[in-house]
Amino acid sequence: MESFEFDCIIVGGGIAGLQAAIQLGRYCHRVLVLDANTGRSTLCRSYHNVLGWPDGVSGLTLRDSGFRQARKLGVSIQHAVVTAIQAENPSQPVQGRQRFVVIVEDGREFSSRTLLLATGVVDRIPHIPGLEPALGLSIYVCPDCDGYECLQRSTVILGAGDVGARMALTLLHWTDQLVYVNHLKRPVSPDLLEQLRQHNIRLIDEEIQLIQCNASSSLEAVVLMDGTVIEAERGMIAFGGNKVKSSLVEPLGVHLTSSRHIAVHPRTKMTSVPMVWAAGDVVAHSEQVTIAMGDGSQAAIFIHKSLLGEPVDRFQP
Repeated sequence: MESFEFDCIIVGGGIAGLQAAIQLGRYCHRVLVLDANTGRSTLCRSYHNVLGWPDGVSGLTLRDSGFRQARKLGVSIQHAVVTAIQAENPSQPVQGRQRFVVIVEDGREFSSRTLLLATGVVDRIPHIPGLEPALGLSIYVCPDCDGYECLQRSTVILGAGDVGARMALTLLHWTDQLVYVNHLKRPVSPDLLEQLRQHNIRLIDEEIQLIQCNASSSLEAVVLMDGTVIEAERGMIAFGGNKVKSSLVEPLGVHLTSSRHIAVHPRTKMTSVPMVWAAGDVVAHSEQVTIAMGDGSQAAIFIHKSLLGEPVDRFQP
């Protein structure tokens, strides 16, 4: 019988990957998490929409707690950048008989019976001095997650073209104290321009010089290249063009959507390739911490069933 180092290798140690690792650890499987330590959860200073954390919890807190919990369950965790994934028996993708080899940056190789990709997305955020310390505290990237934090507060949208204009209109649900800074000076369509005008949303086509925050990393003002100072309590980023980190499994033949998200079975979370799963923001859905947790748990349940030899439905293109 062919030997495997691990029952499952999870690529990505963010929220989805760690939740899956914890669930698989509770099934007593041999699990390896390979984490590049560069995902969204390393940047966000405070999630405010998570059950049990009314005052917010940082991504780093969730990650550190998740790493400790997973290790207690026997999960191996290594901080490493995965450079390639290979399937050794691509012509015989029988459940439980496939062998995946995961290669990391320093040349080491690890093998497993199953694979879970939880690599997420990378937000497109231009370098602006003073921005990073405020992320997740007073400047946000997702209106569904943090639009509420702008409730009746002066808010500046840092964005580009139509993407920023649509973000400004979305935020009207919470506040009408809005200024849109078109940092990249991209054109805004006439229809959106008219909607901005109707709602008295100021549009400024100018690059941002720096972000001014107080000692608590709360936004105080946005300073433009021409010297204009825009005082604001909250900020929202909307540049578009986020990168979905799905390229690692593309050589395996995994089906991707037109947006390059990984397509999965709605219940089992298995991709189009047997014994390969995906969870979290790398799958197309609302990009929320709680959804990533659920995705990770659900994927782990069906990874477990596959490891026991049970048939599991996969995505059918």
